[in-house]
Amino acid sequence: MTRPSRLTLAAVLTLLLLADQWWPPPLPGRSAPLAQVVLARDGTPLRAFPDRAHIWRHPLRLEEVSPRYLEALVAYEDRGFWWHPGVNPWALLRAAGQWLRHGRIVSGGSTLTMQVVRLLEPTPHTVAGKLRQILRAVQLELRCSKREILQIYVNFAPMGGVLEGVEAASRAYLGKPAQRLTESEAALLTVLPQAPSLLRPDRYPQRARIARDKVLDRLQSRWGAAVVADAKQEAVVAQAVHEPLLAPLFAERLRRLRPRSARIESTLDAGIQQSVEQLLSARLQVLPPRVSMAALVVDNETLEVRAYAGSADFADDARFAHVDMVQAARSPGSALKPFLYGLALDEGLIHSESLLADVPQSFSGYQPGNFQANFSGPVSVSEALRRSLNVPAVEVLDRLGPQRFVSLLRRGGLKLELPRGATPNLSVILGGTAINLEGLVGAYTALARGGVSGRPRYLPDAPREEARMMSEGAAFIIRDVLESGGPIARQVDGGVGARRGIAWKTGTSFGFRDAWAAGVSDRFTVGVWIGRPDGTPNPGFFGANIAAPLLVDIFAVLDDGQTASRTSPASVSTARICWPLGTRGDDTPSELCHQERTAWLLNGTAPPTFPDRLRDGGARYTDYRDASSGQRVRAACADGEMRAVAMARWPAALEPWLDATTRARALPPPWSTACAGAGAPEAGLKIVGVGDGETIRRAGNGPAPELRLEAQGGQAERIWLLNGRQIGRVPPGRPLLQRFSEAGRYQITVMDDAGRYDRIEISVR
Repeated sequence: MTRPSRLTLAAVLTLLLLADQWWPPPLPGRSAPLAQVVLARDGTPLRAFPDRAHIWRHPLRLEEVSPRYLEALVAYEDRGFWWHPGVNPWALLRAAGQWLRHGRIVSGGSTLTMQVVRLLEPTPHTVAGKLRQILRAVQLELRCSKREILQIYVNFAPMGGVLEGVEAASRAYLGKPAQRLTESEAALLTVLPQAPSLLRPDRYPQRARIARDKVLDRLQSRWGAAVVADAKQEAVVAQAVHEPLLAPLFAERLRRLRPRSARIESTLDAGIQQSVEQLLSARLQVLPPRVSMAALVVDNETLEVRAYAGSADFADDARFAHVDMVQAARSPGSALKPFLYGLALDEGLIHSESLLADVPQSFSGYQPGNFQANFSGPVSVSEALRRSLNVPAVEVLDRLGPQRFVSLLRRGGLKLELPRGATPNLSVILGGTAINLEGLVGAYTALARGGVSGRPRYLPDAPREEARMMSEGAAFIIRDVLESGGPIARQVDGGVGARRGIAWKTGTSFGFRDAWAAGVSDRFTVGVWIGRPDGTPNPGFFGANIAAPLLVDIFAVLDDGQTASRTSPASVSTARICWPLGTRGDDTPSELCHQERTAWLLNGTAPPTFPDRLRDGGARYTDYRDASSGQRVRAACADGEMRAVAMARWPAALEPWLDATTRARALPPPWSTACAGAGAPEAGLKIVGVGDGETIRRAGNGPAPELRLEAQGGQAERIWLLNGRQIGRVPPGRPLLQRFSEAGRYQITVMDDAGRYDRIEISVR
């Protein structure tokens, strides 16, 4: 070749390279508007978001397409695909000859590469348009591998209506992923792009069948006559095209998280998600209008979310369908109590059977009440947690400290929201803060993960975010109490809850605005919220009656009821403890052990009962009795010989609730006549106007009897209780009117914050 020729060739090549750079071929992502699809962990589309042209596309990788489809596509559309440079000269010559002979285009001679070019950059059906396709095809071959070109085709091929790509068509028409196409289905989707509007199998099944059989005939030499004959026997049946809509709010959340990803793979389990949505849907008919629900299911081992329902019904705007209540911050009610008791265990304040006072109490002016407005007197930590009693929880928080409690929760990964400018106070444990369902479920995973909580993960590549919420031993104890009732329940009823394998807790916010339930099994942690997103109260809706049944049903779907045997950590042991002191039975003299309990101990420590809030003095004291009469005396007024008696004192607030047997052991005998002026704490308050043991009768058919309840003595506010249920608080000197509408025996108690009390029992007939 001469020098001028070489220079000319070099100049031409340079110009071509420059033109290629200045005028690059269209490629997906640069020229195509973005369509997105969010997938479950098995590839099931959860929700597809169309591009700007409203095209539905489900992006996928080439290895996720059935090999049968790829074979059919190459064999039918472009047999020379794997060797030609983007243009098949023989096919072009054949197409040109047919055009000259017939005076019209019989076959276009387009390769798959040229078809890809036309998909990405539409050109007119003219000679100039064909030349442009050829040049673009060569450019595309220089930039992309054959597999990359084929992947573009399977993602962008028109499949009828708003569908593009083999995966979108397979899911929409056939209800299955493109990876599972049969020979018949592969042939059908191969021919569909030739005339997508005319060959749609959902509208024109007969036309689609004829076209499919044409593809199968061409594949007979490759697949064999028997396979082709069987494929032709399959009917062309396609379902109606509809948008995939599973976990719609979850998909929307991931779309915002990854706005530039065409394909978003999530951790959701499509089967579990569908079951959870069906359970929520089934409850809609019993819920009032505008009430919504939310549920979250997390895998304990991986922290991956398996189900996410942000609202009750995505199609019901009246129920605030588009408000994602998994993320909304609401008052948790009593749902934080397990963490309070777990953290108090770690702080060495309690064991599982520590004595607490479920009685009317005032904590620097804060006077909590129980949900049912009644009181039970002496209760253990286990009882207080299982029954979700409010006053004992506030008593424990008062000892731990609200500021420290909130700080420990935040350190453990649970974010709490307080009113602007507010500091943590005792109301935090009864719902005086705000959390979201996502945070609550993440915190509850600690009960199944050795005390380590974790942030729910929505994407397979999301990092693990974990934090130590409580010790492994504390998590074991709290879970066991919620699941089986603790050591005592295991002894009494065999741990019925443990066989069920679910440890759960409910919560109800003030005014019945939010009903919660959260729980753990060996495999999953589940959270449920029910309420109105606008915060309107729902009287009668509380966690136990509305959220807990849904939680249990979700667990029934998730687990088969089989639970793995669990052994207690080395830091957890059982011991016999004694009330009222709360100390080990082995270290407590029998005369000071009024009631025995079997408790879980953490690190072998048995913290004593909290100090009495109403009176000074230690829990142990020495009482003196007259040696002959056994009555109570003091040195200053004793007539004869005295003997010392060791005594264990119950908290003053609990003395009115002691049964007769315990009172006989716990309270000293009456004072001797010589010491009558010494008095007793309870003598300062006395019910008057009605006597112990009296019978009150209705007058004929008259109205229900009404008593005027009055008490003398003391200067503090009086608290009146009827059968343990608080019926009123009145200032000194003011009576309380109480009507008795039903016959029966009633126990009337009056007490004050100083520990003074009186109690009588009456009958109403």
